[in-house]
Amino acid sequence: MFSSIAIVGSGAIGLYYGGRLAEAGHDVRFLLRSDYDAMTAEGLRCHSVHGDFHLHPVQAFRSAAEIGPVDLVIVAWKATSNDLLASVLPPLLHENTQVVTLQNGLGNCESIAAITGADRVLGALCFVCINRLASGFIHHSAGGRMAIGEFAAGVPGRAAALAAMFAAAKVDTVVESNVEETVWKKLIWNVPFNGLAIAEGGKTTDALLADPAIVAEIRALMEEVVVAAAARGFGLDPNLIDWNIDRTRPMGPYRPSSLIDWQEGREVEIDAIWAEPLGRAKAAGLTLPHWEKLIARIRHACGHSL
Repeated sequence: MFSSIAIVGSGAIGLYYGGRLAEAGHDVRFLLRSDYDAMTAEGLRCHSVHGDFHLHPVQAFRSAAEIGPVDLVIVAWKATSNDLLASVLPPLLHENTQVVTLQNGLGNCESIAAITGADRVLGALCFVCINRLASGFIHHSAGGRMAIGEFAAGVPGRAAALAAMFAAAKVDTVVESNVEETVWKKLIWNVPFNGLAIAEGGKTTDALLADPAIVAEIRALMEEVVVAAAARGFGLDPNLIDWNIDRTRPMGPYRPSSLIDWQEGREVEIDAIWAEPLGRAKAAGLTLPHWEKLIARIRHACGHSL
């Protein structure tokens, strides 16, 4: 079904999941910028709790036009790059190309659907701890599970076929009936941990969890995410709060992706992770004071006007 695959956004997430597919024998083409020279010379190296791998040679390209039309496009860059979709996606499309986004937050499927049409789009959430340590070198320290769902009515069996493809590439993958509900599940973790890591001045997850006052704030934010999801029609299990906190403790001094972006001077995904979900909750009539305070702190830390 997917004979050729393009990875758009070859950071830690794109390199890991694209690398797993390439390791499994798929025709995977990586769109690269700063890593192009290193990966052309040395390939892709991954240290992983699920087994290390080293791919060499790697199919590396500098532009979407060089890659050409493919059967599947995997969008794995940060939502802050979505303004480039209109120029990057069209050269990768033929009449049956499907597109799946691995991005955090809400609004990404809509951005892609505006270019491709909604019937081609799927969303996937990656529950994983992974960092890019150097050009062409990633470290996968925990997790890796993927949840895939349709954005709108698409090709029957398509999500299941994608899940089977990833599962055969050593990725624990499940199919979800509603992709927005899956996003809200992940926001239970992303909103507090990515946000407070920045708002508290650059704290890793272990430092956040070592402070009882911050843990109380984490819980308050998670509760607001559950309430917001319910207002959107998604009844998330409140036990997900304890589950997310408990699964974070063994991560040690983990730097969430938004913290890395902030510390390295890159734009933070404020809209996709915090503003868009909060806006949808407010449109449903909710007032969420902890979330409002957090997004103001993040914007202040990032030098944005409130």
